This record gives sequence, structure tokens and C-alpha cells, in this order.
Amino acid sequence: MSSPIDATWLTLAALAALALLNLAVLLLRRDRDAGVPSAAEQIEPRLERLERELRDELGRQAQATRADLAHLQQLLLAQGGEAARTQNELLQRVAQSTDQRLAEMRAAVEARLKALQDGNDSKLEQMRATVDEKLHATLEQRLGESFRQVAERLEQVHQGLGEMQGLARDVGSLSRVLSNVKARGLYGEVQLAALLEQVFAPAQYAPNVETVPGSGARVEFAVRLPGRGEGSAAVWLPIDAKFPREDYERLLEAQDRADAAAAEAAARALEARLRLEARTIREKYLAAPHTTDFAILFLPTESLYAEALRRPGLVEALQRDHRVALAGPTTLLALLSSLQMGFRTLALEQRSAEVWQVLGAVKTEFAKFGDVLAKTKKKLDEASQTIDAAEVRTRAMARRLKGVESLPEAQAQALLPAALDAAPEEAEAAEAGARAPGGAGDGAPG
Repeated sequence: MSSPIDATWLTLAALAALALLNLAVLLLRRDRDAGVPSAAEQIEPRLERLERELRDELGRQAQATRADLAHLQQLLLAQGGEAARTQNELLQRVAQSTDQRLAEMRAAVEARLKALQDGNDSKLEQMRATVDEKLHATLEQRLGESFRQVAERLEQVHQGLGEMQGLARDVGSLSRVLSNVKARGLYGEVQLAALLEQVFAPAQYAPNVETVPGSGARVEFAVRLPGRGEGSAAVWLPIDAKFPREDYERLLEAQDRADAAAAEAAARALEARLRLEARTIREKYLAAPHTTDFAILFLPTESLYAEALRRPGLVEALQRDHRVALAGPTTLLALLSSLQMGFRTLALEQRSAEVWQVLGAVKTEFAKFGDVLAKTKKKLDEASQTIDAAEVRTRAMARRLKGVESLPEAQAQALLPAALDAAPEEAEAAEAGARAPGGAGDGAPG
């Protein structure tokens, strides 16, 4: 099949030949009209036949040309469709590559921003932990120093109560141990000194005290009690030990013989002796306000004390008539322990003023601590607001980046890491500026 260009040239040549034939026919017709006989008359039929052949050939050539043009049009349409598909595929690949580059850039930016946010969060958490640790340590130290003395005093009180409970548990055993007077044979004064030395400090009692000024009468022992007012003289509690051994031995002998009448007589004599000793103590050693309004008559054995308790109304009469209280070894020890607890309570009350002063100082410092905590909260709120503003700017940047065209990969890899690596350093510089005095974090004008 001839090409469309060759068919065109053939058509042009046929047209030219046809034009020449037409020109020849016109010349022949002119000569014929002019009456000039020539060979044109013989040629005219041939020319007409040639013209018809040429016209036929031109028709065939035109038909072939139209077919070739239709084929060329189909080829051009096919090539145009293929080119369009190729162009669409190329555009799709370019769009996919662009979307992929943008997604990679967006992921890299988001990763960097997330790393920056995580770094800021970790630093803020470290700041909070440091502030909490310092505040907790300061508060714990000052409160510990303030309440340590109170705890020590309460521990001493608890120990004293434990001692009293131990004494109460051992009353029965001490009674059994000290019931045998003949085996023990202890004298009252020696045992009284031992009990006082066991309970009190040397400054809390004294031997041979002249409780009534100017009387010259000295009691065996006296406990020094604090005065009623600050700076006043001490008040003495007289304690006198008596051991009517003869009357008691006669009572024991009568009980051993099972002589009820002799035992009753010895018991009445012992009661009279105790009444006499109580009256003597009241007359010699009691003189308020230099002394207490009562004294203690110490009986050195539990069995003797038990005999005195068995006499009906004896103990009440001595307290009522002579202001004298009977006490055996166990009873006196319990009484002295109670007095010692009173001394400790008084000392604790005296030290309570100091404790209240310390608590007042702690309260003042706690108010300052509240101010510091408020300032710290203000700083943390400002830092949180700064982070929120940075997050808003981050979202604005992300929205702006959606319409940005992607750079070539090599150029993007060359520019993006350097810019993103510089971002954490700029963030740290901004944070350091916020912490510095006069910075934005301190509320100074920017």
C-alpha cells in the first residue's frame, strides 16, 4: 500500500495532466470554431477518452486517498490514545512519587516535632520531680526537727507507764518475798533510802531536812516538790520511817502461840504506837506552805503494813486526824513512781512552750513554703501555656505544608536533616532563656 504522501503526489500529477488535456481541448475547439482543419479532430476523441481515463484514474486516486486519509486518521487516533495513556501513566507515577515524598516529609516533620514535644515533656517532668523532691526534703527535715523532741518526751512518758505496769504485776511476788520479817530484818531508814535512790535523782530529795524553818526538827527524808509560782521556794514532802519492832515481835509471838487474847493486845499496842508516831510527825514536820499538808509514815515490811491495814479504821483515822498516810515498801514505791511521773509531766509542760515556739516557726516557714509553691505553680502554668502555643504553631505549620510541592529527594535529604537537627538546640536555648531572670517565664516584658 502506497503511503499517503505518494498518493497525494500522484493526485497532483493527475490533476496537472487533466489541466493540460483541458487546455488542449480548448485549443482544439478554438481551432475548430475558427474553421482551421487540423489533426486535432482526429485527436479529440482520443483526448476525450484520455480525459475520461484520467477522470476515472483521478476518481480512483481520490478514493484511495480518502481511504489512506481514513487509515491515517485511525493511526493518528491510535497513536494519540497511546500517547494519552502513556502521559496519564507518567502523570500518575509523578503524582504517586510526589505524594510519597510529601508523606515522607510529613512523617519526618511529625517525628521531629514529636521528639521535640517528648523532650519538652521529659524536661518538664524532671523539673516537677526536682521541685517536689526539694520541697518534700525541706518540709520533712524541718518538721522532723520540730517533732523529734516531742517524740522523745512521749517516749519517756511511755517508759514510765511501762514501769508502773511492771510494778503492778510484781506486787504479789514482792509481797511474798518481803513477808518473812525474821529472815529479812531490814531497818526502815536503810530501806527508805534505797527506795528513794532507786526512783529519784539526788536533786529531787534530801535526807535530814528541816521542813519547818527554825524548829530544829529534822525528818529522815523529804521529797523536793516545785513551788506554786515561778521562782518560789521548793515545797517538801516529809517521809519518816518507823519500825515498832518490839510491839510487832510480841504480836508475832502471840500468833505463833495461837494466843488470841495476847495477839489482840499486841495489835492494840501496835495501833496505839502508830497513832503516836503519826501525831509526832504532824507536830514536828508539817507546816504549810513550807511543806505539803500531809506526810508519809513508812513501814519497812509488807507484813507490818498488812497488820496495820487489818486494824479497822486505822488508816482512815491517821489520814483524817493527823494528815499522815501509811505506806509499805510496794505502796511507797508506787507512790514515788507516781511523783516521778508528775515531775516528768511538769517538765514536759515546761518544755511544751518551747515546742509551741518551734511549731510557730514551722508555721511561718510553711507559709513561705506555700508562697514558693504558688510561684512554682505559676512557672509550670507558664511553661504549659508555652507548650500549648508551640503545639498551635505546629498545627499551623502542618496545615501550611499540605500545599507545598516536594523537592527532589537528594535536595530534600540535604536540607531537611540539618534544619530538624537544629530545632532541638533552638528549643533548649528558648527554654534556657525562659528560666533565666527577666525572661518570659518570669513575667518580664519581652
